[in-house]
Amino acid sequence: MSPVEESTDSLSSLEERIQSTVQLVVRLRQEKEEALREGAELRAQVERLTDEVKSLQTDRKQVRTRIEKLLGQIDQLGSE
Repeated sequence: MSPVEESTDSLSSLEERIQSTVQLVVRLRQEKEEALREGAELRAQVERLTDEVKSLQTDRKQVRTRIEKLLGQIDQLGSE
């Protein structure tokens, strides 16, 4: 193989590796953007679910208070 052919082969090999690296970087950037987007969606979902849990806990406390009040009224009926 002549030096010119070796140089061309090396250059071709280098070109292929660079193209492969560029494709990898593009793919990784896309994956990063998708992961960031998904992370933001999941954070928003967690926030919504946290708010929903707090609301349900408040509702539960109100129901418990009402039931305790009703049970107290029933106890008063039994003691009269």
